[in-house]
Amino acid sequence: MLEEFFAGGQMDFTRHQSQPLMFLSGPPSCGKTSLLFQFAFNNAIAETNEGAKSTVVFICNRSRLENKPPFLCQGVDPSSGTFQRIQMKYVHDDEGIKKYFAAFHLYDKFPVAVVIDDFGDFFSERTCQQRYQNPRGRDLAMVRTLALCHNAVTHANEKGHCKLLLSDTHHGDSPRSLFIYKRWVSSIFTIKGDGKGSFLLRRRSNLESGSSERTRIAKYSIALQYLFLEGILEDDENKT
Repeated sequence: MLEEFFAGGQMDFTRHQSQPLMFLSGPPSCGKTSLLFQFAFNNAIAETNEGAKSTVVFICNRSRLENKPPFLCQGVDPSSGTFQRIQMKYVHDDEGIKKYFAAFHLYDKFPVAVVIDDFGDFFSERTCQQRYQNPRGRDLAMVRTLALCHNAVTHANEKGHCKLLLSDTHHGDSPRSLFIYKRWVSSIFTIKGDGKGSFLLRRRSNLESGSSERTRIAKYSIALQYLFLEGILEDDENKT
């Protein structure tokens, strides 16, 4: 699954049907938006099982994206027609996200993927507290929105294939509001720096299972305005 965030990553719609909700978290300036955009591109370039051209919806804050646009992997043509199948949707707060997913069941055709950049930043602490008259209003707002997203994507997967990828920024060792995301998300990806200018992307499953599958790490860097995959490595974090 790590390869899906880089050029040439292969999409497997059947595999994702059982894990439709994914979450990516990393520190500031780690290329998170670039990874999301490459993920969207890989999904948009793939064809569905019915042979139809797939579309992807990319939800984000417009001014933030324009101030810090994503970098593409080397070899990806910026003029590719595939980008026309990535539909940009700009929202200002969590209400915009809820309005989009509230109407999801009315669609005749669903996107193969919906990507939301900096999901947590759409929830204002003060606004949510005032709305719910509760000091934990932000947590309540996130839970309700994630429940709506989950129901919408589950409905879409009853008719086809659709997955949702959320991202958030963390400043410590663990993603903020992880206890909330874990309730709804089946696959969690985290990023951390290696101390040498590169970043390590690893996937952790949020499902309890006895799987003996090895955990792998994607080592990547951002250089010369490109997202560059340095290699896929075996995770030896727990080795002594």
